[in-house]
Amino acid sequence: MAIYAMLRRASSAALPQLARRFMASSSSRTVHSALSVLPRGTTIPILPSLRFSNAFATNASADDSLIQVLQSEIHCAQDEDHAQHHVEVPDDFPFEIEDNPGERTIQLKRQYEDETIKVQVDIPNVAPEENEDDDEGEKNDSESSIPLVVSVFKGNGVCLEFGVTAFPDEISIDSLSIKQSEESEDQLAYEGPEFTDLDENLQKAFHKYLEIRGIKPSTTNFLQEYMFSKDNKEYLMWLKNLKNFIEK
Repeated sequence: MAIYAMLRRASSAALPQLARRFMASSSSRTVHSALSVLPRGTTIPILPSLRFSNAFATNASADDSLIQVLQSEIHCAQDEDHAQHHVEVPDDFPFEIEDNPGERTIQLKRQYEDETIKVQVDIPNVAPEENEDDDEGEKNDSESSIPLVVSVFKGNGVCLEFGVTAFPDEISIDSLSIKQSEESEDQLAYEGPEFTDLDENLQKAFHKYLEIRGIKPSTTNFLQEYMFSKDNKEYLMWLKNLKNFIEK
């Protein structure tokens, strides 16, 4: 009886394994038989994995989230643009303004006697806010500035070029050089010393030189306001272009 019970248990344990092997063998034979009746060269289609479907859905969801964030940022930029009043050009502004949408700079131009004066104005730089108190216990405010390149042309094509940084109510000359109209790019021209190394009276004289030609605080203060408005408009257009690209 004991031997019979042992054989019965062994048979019971072996049956599932034999069944699995039989099913696998039968399935294999069934597939092989089915394939054998297909014409030679027939391509068997492979069903796409659910993994790729899930990945596609995830990517689409990520794009939708990006579009929503961009739209939210566009609303914020539009609100800021509406909050800003329209920048009117003063009647006594001495330059013609060339402002092309999509560019970060504007060009100014005017005639002064026998000179042609051109100015390239870049978008404002905003200094980080100071968190430390100064010696008098007052907190320093952040200060914005705009970089300018002022070019004064004579009739012979020679140009006097100033690198300028304009702060509120203050103009700083950073560099000064003479540009020849036919100067070879392969030759390194002497550009003079650092502007701050010049004699103090000479520095003041050059500041007066620019002031007479229209580069003065009243001009640059307006340019700061104008360029802040332009910067916001260009940012808004940039966001819209990004959103349109993602949606296509």
